Amino acid sequence: MSRALIIVDVQNDFCEGGALAVAGGAGVAAAISEFLADSEHEHVVATRDYHVDPGTHFSDDPDFVRSWPRHCVAGTAGAAFHPELDVSPVTAVFSKGQYSDGYSGFEGVDRTDLDLLTWLRERNVHQVDVVGIATDHCVRATALDALKAGLGTTVHLQLTAGVSRATVEQALDELGGAGANLLGDPVVVS
Repeated sequence: MSRALIIVDVQNDFCEGGALAVAGGAGVAAAISEFLADSEHEHVVATRDYHVDPGTHFSDDPDFVRSWPRHCVAGTAGAAFHPELDVSPVTAVFSKGQYSDGYSGFEGVDRTDLDLLTWLRERNVHQVDVVGIATDHCVRATALDALKAGLGTTVHLQLTAGVSRATVEQALDELGGAGANLLGDPVVVS
């Protein structure tokens, strides 16, 4: 059995100055890089929003619950990983949301069209650690899908940034209730 680190959506558009910035995102990117320097994970993967035409996920009048301003459009600087994130340990990138909302990293595929769960199973991964942006959206969805797949799941909250205190608390309750191991405190500025 092996363990993998899943880095969720640490992209320019989700950090300060981006189209859908989460306060503290750049700091989380740097903290994840420091964590990686001492990591003993057998596998490190990253997910990214990589929207082509996600339908109602983009809106000119977003509700910030199920619809959002344009962000992480495939091939743009906003969709690139944040420069504070050291991607050299990353062995696979899973792009999600090309034609859908794409909240969970488990909806993503690598450059060969292999989905994240299949990739992990092929490598005998039974435990995952989840970090990234945003605690209350894509980190939450990715961790919940990991649990549903039967993977032991730890969320390193100090390596996540959340949108708002209320939605982060709701996400933590849901994750804890589903059986996730929650370590530390998330970065929540607002």
